[in-house]
Amino acid sequence: MISSFVSSHSVMISAGLLILAYIFIALEKIPKVVIALLGGAITIILGLVSQTKAVDGVLNPHYFVNFIDFNVIFLLVSMMIIVSITTRSGVFSWMANELLKFTKGHPIRILFTLGIFTAVVSAFLDNVTTVILIMPITFAIAKKLDIDPVPYLLTEVFASNIGGTATLIGDPPNIIIGSAGGLSFMDFVKELTPIVCIILLAVVTVLALIFKKSLKADEAKMAEIAKIDNSHSITDKNLMIRSTTILLLVILGFVLHDKLHIETSVVAMLGASILLIFEKPTDILRDVEWNTIFFFIGLFIIIGGLEASGGIKMMAEWIIQVTQGSQAATSMIILWASGIISGVIDNIPYTATMAPMLVEIEKAMGADYTYPLWWALSLGACLGGNMTIIGAAANVIVSENAIKEGHPISFMRFLKYGVFVVAISLLLSTAYIYLRFLI
Repeated sequence: MISSFVSSHSVMISAGLLILAYIFIALEKIPKVVIALLGGAITIILGLVSQTKAVDGVLNPHYFVNFIDFNVIFLLVSMMIIVSITTRSGVFSWMANELLKFTKGHPIRILFTLGIFTAVVSAFLDNVTTVILIMPITFAIAKKLDIDPVPYLLTEVFASNIGGTATLIGDPPNIIIGSAGGLSFMDFVKELTPIVCIILLAVVTVLALIFKKSLKADEAKMAEIAKIDNSHSITDKNLMIRSTTILLLVILGFVLHDKLHIETSVVAMLGASILLIFEKPTDILRDVEWNTIFFFIGLFIIIGGLEASGGIKMMAEWIIQVTQGSQAATSMIILWASGIISGVIDNIPYTATMAPMLVEIEKAMGADYTYPLWWALSLGACLGGNMTIIGAAANVIVSENAIKEGHPISFMRFLKYGVFVVAISLLLSTAYIYLRFLI
C-alpha cells in the first residue's frame, strides 16, 4: 500500500524530500552531511530510486548508484590528496611571501597582491584550502603594519570565490557542471577565465577604493614587510619538486583532455596515486574532506529520486514554458536566480539540482540552445556565494578564524560588502553572457 502511494505521488514526495533537505541545510542545526545521507537513505527506502542493480538480468536505470556522479567524487578526492601533499612542502607560503616582498609593504599594493594571488591559486586549488593557506600570512602582515586585517580578509574571500569560477576544478559547482554538461577543462578556461579576470580586477579595485582610508602604515613598518625572511618557507625541497611536478602534469592532463580522451577525474586519480607512493596514505587521507564527499553522495541520491520520478523534467519544461523558449530570457533567469539563491543557501546542492534540469532542457531544445545556460549557471552559482557569510564554505572559514584572532566580521558587515560585490559580478556577467552568446 505504501509503495503504491509513493509510486503515484513520486514527484511530490521526492520534491518534498529535496526541499526539506534544503531547509535543514540552511538552518545549520544538523551537519549537512548527516542531512544528505539521511535524505539519501529515505529516498532509497521509499523506493524513489532502486536498491537493485539489475532486474531479470537487465540493468536497472533507476539503481541508486547510477545517480551518484563518480567523476565529481573521484576528481574531488584526488585533488584534495594532491593539494594536501603539495601544501606540506610550504611552496604556497613561499610564493605568497615572495609576492608580498614585491609590494614593498605598501598596504594598498598588499591588498591587490593578496586578492590576485588568492584568486589565481583558487582557480587550481579548492577555495577553503586557499584561504586557510593565506590567512596566517594575512594576520602576520596586519600585525606588523598595525592595521585592521578585515579589509584584507574580505578581499581574499571575495577573490577566492571569483577565482574559483575560472576553471573546472576551482569550485565544486563547476565540477558538477562540467560532468553533467560534458564540458572540458579548456572549455571553462576559454569561456569563463576572461570574464572572471575582468570581474576580479573590478571588484579588487572597488574594494581598494573603499578601504583606502583604513589601510595606512608608517614607512618603518612597511620596510619590515619588504624584508620578509622567506628562506625557511619551503619545509621539504624534494617534496616540493615532486608534488609541484605532479600538480603541473595533472593540470596539463586537464588541458589536453580533448586529445587524450581521458576524463579529468582519472587524470587526477593517477596524479594522486603517484604522490601517495612516497607518503603514508593514512596521514594524507585524514586531510581529505570526507564530510564533503559523503555530502555529495547523499545529495546525488536525493536529487536522483526527483530525476527518476520525472520531477526534474517537469522543472525544465516549466522554465522553457515561462521564457517561451527564449534563450536570452532563460540565460538571464538562470544567472540571476543562481546568484541570489546561492548567496542564501549552499551553492553545491543548488547546482546539483540545476545541472540535471539543464540536461533535460538540452534534450528538449538542443546543445546549442543550452550551451550559454551552463555558463550562466556557473557564473551565478559561484559568484553568488559572495553575498553572505554563509554563501560559501570559504566565507565561513574566514569568519571563524577572524573571531579567533579578535577581529570578528559580523553577518551585516559581510552582507554590506557582499551584496555590492555580487551586484558588480552579476552585472558584468550579464553583459558578458549577452555579448558572447546571445547576439
